[in-house]
Amino acid sequence: MKIASIGLGDIAQKAYLPLMANWPGLEWVLCSRDSAKRAALATQYRVSETASDIHECLALGVDGVMIHSATDSHAALIRTCLQAGVPVFVDKPVAQSGAEVEALFNLAEQQQTPLFAGFNRRYLPLLNTHLNGQRPEDELGTPLLSLRWEKHRHALPDAPRRFVFDDFIHPLDSINVHGDINIDDLDVFAQFSEGLLGRLDVRWHRDNSLFEASMNRQYGVTKETIAAAYRNECYFFDGFTRGARMQDNVTTQLTLPDWTGMQASKGFAAMLSHWFEVVSEGRIDAALTARNVSSHWAAEDLVAYCEALRDSP
Repeated sequence: MKIASIGLGDIAQKAYLPLMANWPGLEWVLCSRDSAKRAALATQYRVSETASDIHECLALGVDGVMIHSATDSHAALIRTCLQAGVPVFVDKPVAQSGAEVEALFNLAEQQQTPLFAGFNRRYLPLLNTHLNGQRPEDELGTPLLSLRWEKHRHALPDAPRRFVFDDFIHPLDSINVHGDINIDDLDVFAQFSEGLLGRLDVRWHRDNSLFEASMNRQYGVTKETIAAAYRNECYFFDGFTRGARMQDNVTTQLTLPDWTGMQASKGFAAMLSHWFEVVSEGRIDAALTARNVSSHWAAEDLVAYCEALRDSP
């Protein structure tokens, strides 16, 4: 399998290239307009084929393309790949608006070519071992009763679109486990600081389950926590590598196996494995696509809500 990586910036170098360098049976192409960076990384990872743009990549006969470039470049690159019948992986957000995202997934359907959105938090091994969204009921019956996802940063208020699409979309998608979140069902709280969005909280319920996402970008420290409750049982995760299970008034500490690497603990390894399966099979699950579109439309609606609130007298 030959995969091209387009955009060789921070996220590519930290999360993807180290994994791909040791992936069995994988050939890859490094693509960047920065010739010096392209050459240096090709030498570092012993990659024999490089390209300066998407057209050179496709001419090398790649089986799939991974896009790690700036968000404003995503849509054009995705269209070029899909129109050539080449499966695409793209880091979240897929594009800069809900309408644009839906149009791209419609194109993928028309071309019968997979478009894969890179939400690594769907693949966190510690959480998925214990939670995995709506956990199947066991013999006693323990449906998920609540899920709260908090992702905070320090001193980073921003314009609503960047706040929501570049960052808040992670906790938002993480509570959209059924792919049917709707702005009309959300209770929304937005807090501004000198015209910039400083905090955003959303809350909704489905059947008998409560879902909440919170981001405060004027927090005292950068951190992420997840809490989930079942009947007489609950979990709390402080980051992605440690947590606790509380049941029968007993707390059990939860950790990943020793020597679990950063790329694995943050879900990138499992996500890449899924992506390569999608490339091999040439198809992607319709429910996954529906969730991708739903999360981006919810983000778009939240941007509109926050901008209207900011601009109101």
